[in-house]
Amino acid sequence: MLVTRRNQDFMPTLFNELMNWNDNTFSTPRMNIMETKDNYKLELCIPGLTKDDVKLSIDTEGNLVVEMTKETKNEKKNEEMRYLRHEFSVEHFRQTVMLPEDIHKEQISAKVENGILDIVIPKVTVEEKKQAVQTIEIG
Repeated sequence: MLVTRRNQDFMPTLFNELMNWNDNTFSTPRMNIMETKDNYKLELCIPGLTKDDVKLSIDTEGNLVVEMTKETKNEKKNEEMRYLRHEFSVEHFRQTVMLPEDIHKEQISAKVENGILDIVIPKVTVEEKKQAVQTIEIG
């Protein structure tokens, strides 16, 4: 007896390919993006994941890359149990976020708490923008 069953018998491979039901990926996490005068803040909803499951990086084009990978262990509880359906597997998600020019890339911080990934991206201050202006002497 099967506990649950998807009704895809009429064209299973076509629907699996079109709907990506077997591609082992997360659904896209919900994201909030906020701005204050001092920073930008991203919040991603990632229930069940820990900081070890998340990787943040800046790519060669200056974009923020958020990658999440969760591998579910295939363990048997005891020798008397067998799976009738087993869908837990390796799941992967990757999101690229274009960053604005007015930020400190080296000061980006992040933490995971209660299923929420918080990413804080500090802005460059007005004074720092003025200091970044370069004058060129004519010789």
